[in-house]
Amino acid sequence: MKNFLTLLATVWLTGTALGQFYVTVYNNDLALVKERREVQLGSGRTSYRFENVPGKIDPTSVHLADITNPGNVTILEQNYEYDLVSEEKLLERYLGKEITIVTKEEKQFTGTLLALSNNIILKDDLGKIFIVKQDGIRNILFPSLPEGLVIRPSLFWLLEVGKAGKDKLEISYLTNGISWEAKYVAVADKEDKRLSFDGWVTVNNNCGMSFPEAHLKLVAGEPHIVKARPPRGVLMEYAKTTAAEPQFTEEAFFEYHLYTLERPATILDNQIKELSLFPTANVEVKKIYTFEAARDSKVRTELEFKNSKEAGLGIPLPHGKVRVYKEDSEGMLQFIGEDEIDHTPKDEKVKVYVGNAFDLVGERIRKDFKSLGDRGSEETISIKLRNHKREQVEIQVLERLWGDWMITSSTHRYEKKDANTLRFVVSVLPDREEEIIYTVRSKW
Repeated sequence: MKNFLTLLATVWLTGTALGQFYVTVYNNDLALVKERREVQLGSGRTSYRFENVPGKIDPTSVHLADITNPGNVTILEQNYEYDLVSEEKLLERYLGKEITIVTKEEKQFTGTLLALSNNIILKDDLGKIFIVKQDGIRNILFPSLPEGLVIRPSLFWLLEVGKAGKDKLEISYLTNGISWEAKYVAVADKEDKRLSFDGWVTVNNNCGMSFPEAHLKLVAGEPHIVKARPPRGVLMEYAKTTAAEPQFTEEAFFEYHLYTLERPATILDNQIKELSLFPTANVEVKKIYTFEAARDSKVRTELEFKNSKEAGLGIPLPHGKVRVYKEDSEGMLQFIGEDEIDHTPKDEKVKVYVGNAFDLVGERIRKDFKSLGDRGSEETISIKLRNHKREQVEIQVLERLWGDWMITSSTHRYEKKDANTLRFVVSVLPDREEEIIYTVRSKW
């Protein structure tokens, strides 16, 4: 039916005034919502309908408190009603009951609804049967809203109220369908020595409810959730803007970090909202080239900087995606790579893998191998590094070794990073090749 049906019930449109919202959003598609409303309550056992709750609320998480008179109100029973009004459900509920149909030709039929298919079948008071094609219907009139159907998800409470009067109630609950992510935009300078670094927060609300003028908090961390749903990803395209003054204050909270927006924000349903996390920082950055044959046959390129106050940051950085850009010879920004960073405390290093170096080549071959019985071996490895750039570069080489190993000879200085990692740092001149040759003896 192209025209929506008409309802003759209006009682359900009352009592829907919204209160004050406090919304705390977690990374894993979860939010804690607190709402304060002033309500008029009678004493004793009272029924109350709390309308306008998210369609993805966890009703088992509901907590009610009387702020005006603590302890004055107790929930004895709670029902969560979410069977929402729709054309199909109304017709289903009125099977065997009387409705009125108005056709596009302004003909009106009133009778008992007998069946639903491509046509609607009615029987009038005289026993006559009418078949009305659905594509010919202009309107359907229903006497009232059937019991059990609601206009919006609602909580129905049976309350025990000590003292009658107007009380301010605070309801708290968890809901799925709201998540947030941190997104970072970095712009490298001409020499790749410094980064212009911006942080953004993306809040994605699909919970089935809007929160006007909400007090917003974001939790960065990984609270354990039983049977938690996976987080949802959203994308933020780069816009070359300058962030204003800080909008969020940050504080340590339990084993997490809490970011509080210093102004109210309206979070609409089915909306992606983006907020600046901190002002633009200009950080000193180091470009690192890494060849690790066990991981990749290419030479990886990473940008590394320290999350310190001296570097222009020094705040806990939430987990998020970093997109990196750089100006070309015409001054146009070009995308050069992206990576994800984990939750990073202040004064820790941040590494962003942006891609593989085009003009650097690494090659690893085994030159010799000897067995030293059933529990040992000796092998000689050659690693060639070729630089086709116009400038000299420094490449770190990582080798993964196992067992009880010892380097018996090497053409270059090396470092034992840990029990399984051997590290070389080699400078390669433009259009030249450097070869590392080392022999390792292993026992297991």
